[in-house]
Amino acid sequence: MNNNIVKAKNATKAMFLVCGLGIASWAPMVPNAKQRLNLDDASLGLLLLMLGCGAITMMPVSGYLGHKYGNRIVILCATLLMATTLPLLLILNTPLTMGIALFIFGASVGTVDVAMNSHGVQVQNLYGKPIMSSLHGLFSIGGLFGSLGLGFLMKLGLEPITAAVSISMLLILIVSSQYRSLFDMATEKAAIKSFTSEKETKIKSFSWLKKSVAFLGIMCFVVFLSEGAMLDWSALFLHENRGINQEFAGIGYAMFSIAMATMRLAGDKIVSRFNGKIVIITGSLVAASGLFLAVFTPWTITALFGFILLGLGAANIVPVFLSEAGRLKDISPTVSIPAITTMGYAGQLAGPALLGLIANLFSLPIALGFCGVLLVLVATVYRLKKQE
Repeated sequence: MNNNIVKAKNATKAMFLVCGLGIASWAPMVPNAKQRLNLDDASLGLLLLMLGCGAITMMPVSGYLGHKYGNRIVILCATLLMATTLPLLLILNTPLTMGIALFIFGASVGTVDVAMNSHGVQVQNLYGKPIMSSLHGLFSIGGLFGSLGLGFLMKLGLEPITAAVSISMLLILIVSSQYRSLFDMATEKAAIKSFTSEKETKIKSFSWLKKSVAFLGIMCFVVFLSEGAMLDWSALFLHENRGINQEFAGIGYAMFSIAMATMRLAGDKIVSRFNGKIVIITGSLVAASGLFLAVFTPWTITALFGFILLGLGAANIVPVFLSEAGRLKDISPTVSIPAITTMGYAGQLAGPALLGLIANLFSLPIALGFCGVLLVLVATVYRLKKQE
């Protein structure tokens, strides 16, 4: 095995860790932002929409930037922007300035996400073995430390802004130390050429409109919506509906992240042993049952167990969808993966705004339960689709 490929694989894992750590650090800040800005659920949901708008705006652009300049330079620049913006989310005190900061933060997250997934696919092509589930496992590990890290640092006596700056410095340290181990642009292009025919590489962006791309994108949208619900609403749900203190309200996302990380680290073997259809259908139903358990039982312990089930069930669905995207006929992975990633992350980053409206009209538990219904539909529709 080429030593440069092994180094690139490890460096890519570090990038997934950085992205998970960065975005999850926002989760425990949500109750603070709601209180600081004096927002109701609907207004908070609309504010969260700015994070999604930033990500969705940059995701298609990041594919172009990665093609033009190479994914590693895109990852470096976007991570620096993410780290710079993160502390601002704890101190800005007007909805307008928070909205702008969330848009920039979301744009940086979306850019890193597409670039690291595209880079990961090229590393996998040259590595010769499945690695996508384990890469996403590192993202979930980052989510675990991000969701608990801020509260832990504050419990140690650090001011919130100091804790946030410490996390930002860690992000910068990781990406700067691993940057040179990532593939340069020439190596990435060689990997694409070895995996994709010349005819396929000329497929243009209207491939986004193909039914196969749209189908996988919609399925990803629903799964990512449930993950976004955990990121943006789990801490608030546990604080307001289950009485957990703000400092520890991130424990729900942490339990979800632990379960997801565990399953994803074993995901490559699971996908190899069971076909993708079983992983998606079974995983969707387990994830849905976890959400129903969390929101329709009154006990904190069952809510946390429900979040664990959600993480276990949803863990390997998206990696399977991304693998399918890379095998679509007549569509280059350089088009299909950014397209499906963009549609999917619309669910994670913009979907919580919809949940905020539902929570304001009904209740937050009903909004989270709505995600469970959508996951049941994923299992049903995917099974019917595959039977055609």
